Amino acid sequence: MRNNKMLLGIVLVVVTVAVFLQTTTHQFINFDDPGYVTANPAVKGGLSAAGVAWAFTSTAMSNWHPLTWLSHMLDVQLFGLEPRWHHLTSVLLHAAAVFLLFQLLAGITEALWQSFFVALLFAIHPLHVESVAWVAERKDVLSCLFGLLALSSYVRYVKSSGYRWYLVSLLLFVAALMSKPMLVTLPVVMLLLDYWPLARYVRMEEACGDSTVSRRAPFLRLVREKIPFFLFSAASSIITVYGQQKGGAMATLDKVPVFARVENALIAWIKYIALMFWPQDLAILYPFPKHLVLWQAALAAVALVLISTVVLRYRVRFPYLVTGWFWYLVTTLPVIGLIQVGGQSLADRYTYIPLIGLFIICCWLLPDLMQGWQHRQVVLAVLAPLVFCLLTAVTWHQLGYWKDDFSLFRHTLDVTSDNYLILNNYGIALDAKGNHSEAYGYFVEAVRVNPRSAMAYSNLGSVSLGWGKLDEAIQNYTKALEINPNHLQARAGMGKTLAAMGRLDEAVWQYQQVLKIDPSFATAHQKLALLLMKLGKNTEAQSHYMTALQLEPNSPKAALDMGIAMAQEGKMVEALGYFEDALRVAPASVEAHFNRGLAFVRLNRKDEAAAEFARVLELRPGAPEAQHWLDMLRQTN
Repeated sequence: MRNNKMLLGIVLVVVTVAVFLQTTTHQFINFDDPGYVTANPAVKGGLSAAGVAWAFTSTAMSNWHPLTWLSHMLDVQLFGLEPRWHHLTSVLLHAAAVFLLFQLLAGITEALWQSFFVALLFAIHPLHVESVAWVAERKDVLSCLFGLLALSSYVRYVKSSGYRWYLVSLLLFVAALMSKPMLVTLPVVMLLLDYWPLARYVRMEEACGDSTVSRRAPFLRLVREKIPFFLFSAASSIITVYGQQKGGAMATLDKVPVFARVENALIAWIKYIALMFWPQDLAILYPFPKHLVLWQAALAAVALVLISTVVLRYRVRFPYLVTGWFWYLVTTLPVIGLIQVGGQSLADRYTYIPLIGLFIICCWLLPDLMQGWQHRQVVLAVLAPLVFCLLTAVTWHQLGYWKDDFSLFRHTLDVTSDNYLILNNYGIALDAKGNHSEAYGYFVEAVRVNPRSAMAYSNLGSVSLGWGKLDEAIQNYTKALEINPNHLQARAGMGKTLAAMGRLDEAVWQYQQVLKIDPSFATAHQKLALLLMKLGKNTEAQSHYMTALQLEPNSPKAALDMGIAMAQEGKMVEALGYFEDALRVAPASVEAHFNRGLAFVRLNRKDEAAAEFARVLELRPGAPEAQHWLDMLRQTN
């Protein structure tokens, strides 16, 4: 049994990695990935004492999940910002979770094949693509891994009665909460495991006798046993609500009324089940509907009550129904939308842990219902590979959409409607590729869908600014700030536009407002430093420049910008100092060497200038401007 269990576990890991390995050819996605990795100064700095302190004190991205931040920092420390390795880490964490789930179920049920197929469904189901293929959702796979380790340790505690394993389980549960607070319901999952397959209620009832009071005692005792777990859940919930309110992620009641939330939650519970059986038209974001249909919510409520009634009716004959069904309901409860976070009605990633409960029901109930069938083994032997092949094919196809912004956002727009957030993101992707006119059209469509989208107006302002239509840019940024005065991109864009119009004092004020909202916005410190330098406020400019360097110690941009500004004012010696700062951070910076060469030319230090241009050609062979200057310098010698 032990050898078979290990062999099947290895098979699961190999299958999981093989299916998801294509993500190592994918890029980062311009949806939360910048906030978690690519544009996060703390994460881009890798592991450091300051980074660790930030991870444990920050509620960035509207969550407190320090272990998730540390995992991203570790990836950057080891691999830089090369996306393939970040994707590979998520794949390996997912594979480890698959292995642990199989070992956990097989160990406590001794049903090897049912456990294997639960883990296999968990491994390859298309609904789990989002959690694994999206770097920003590292928190899903990491928290699940710690959660399964906590459950495994809890089972060891139950079997050995050793409080060492209880403590280990509690610490791992805390680690799960520090990865993603969705696992606040794990103590209830433990109570469900106590019912089946651990059968602790039955054993305790037998020991207590038949009186009504005695029959309540096992449940109360098992609840008391988990009080430390519930206390940490409560603490995590309080911190999460604080972080989400502070980050503006939590919708207020005037935006999403309670009745609408309840309607959406009821429908979402049923939709997730439907998507489990028929995973079609999956998207990165399903927008919250403008109008909910009451009869759909009522029908969903009836369905949930009926299923729960059947589960309780047959709890003695099929005890796994209770564990599986309420595992699903309870673990989705924090993300079902009763407390609305973000603009989605549901999300694939929210099924990552909850579907385990439904998989348990499927893999145990089907063989039981087929008991006595003459060809039971043949049917199961044919059905299992067929389901595996179909799910693998759909998952592989779905993974393909995640290769970059264009394919993912275009697919999402194809399968959803009135999706103003993705219209914005697709427009940003087009704008970054130089398709400004097409991007502008998507931003206009986003405004049509949601006239209160500050993001869409800010993006319209950005395109207008790029076209040199400064008055139009001001109008769009003004609309964005009327909707949301704390919109960082709109404030920064307004500052940039005012600076381009020569209205430097007003531009300075805008950047100062940006930094009041987010003091860690390194680019705002850089831009403000340049403006203050132009206004002759050198001491204040130097302060913001140093702050920008501290926020992004591995980026030469702040030093380069300051050096170029000094050179434009004819202050070549000062410019050289900034270019040297840039080269200390990035010795292979072509821009720093080239601009340093130009500064040496202006200072008539020809040999040093020639050395800089020669270095540029080493780093970028055939660079025409560097070659031009080098030829000129050689001719004059």
